[in-house]
Amino acid sequence: MIRVAIIGGIGSGKTFISKLFGYPVFNADKIVNKIYLKNKSIFIKLKKKFPGSFTRFPIKKEELIKTVLSNKKNIKKISSIVHPVVTKDLNLFLSKNRKKKIVILDIPLFLENKLNKKDDIIIFVESNSIKSHSRIKKRKNYNKILFNRLKNLQLSLNHKKQKSNYVIKNNFRKVSARKKVKDILRRILA
Repeated sequence: MIRVAIIGGIGSGKTFISKLFGYPVFNADKIVNKIYLKNKSIFIKLKKKFPGSFTRFPIKKEELIKTVLSNKKNIKKISSIVHPVVTKDLNLFLSKNRKKKIVILDIPLFLENKLNKKDDIIIFVESNSIKSHSRIKKRKNYNKILFNRLKNLQLSLNHKKQKSNYVIKNNFRKVSARKKVKDILRRILA
């Protein structure tokens, strides 16, 4: 199995690119959302760690945001509770898809959490920062302070780009993105 990790900045289009490969995708953001909606033990741990922040299950996005904004250290505390469950789900995904030729890993903090293996193919999604930021601002729960806290968790874009095997310049057009993905797939499978 070839592991292909899709990395890049917030709003660069990692999920958009991941879907174009046509192989099983592990989307860490979707897993985290599922954990907040369905994992009662995580709710109990968060409620214990942050008394008064989380009122009832399932975890509300507004309560999470408020907790993160109340103290810049809280995002790391929340991650330390949620990350082990995401890793467990990743391992289940990899086990389930072990016979697939390729799997796609859409994990925003892939390098930061040291999830990379020696033989992984890493693809950096590069996009126009102004376009990316304007796309992020359109998100329902956009908050500039929250955005900056999430951004601060990440390695620099230059560092990520240097660690990558390939770079896709994302212009958010499906036709050109699909062409770039096909070209990279051809090279990976050669």
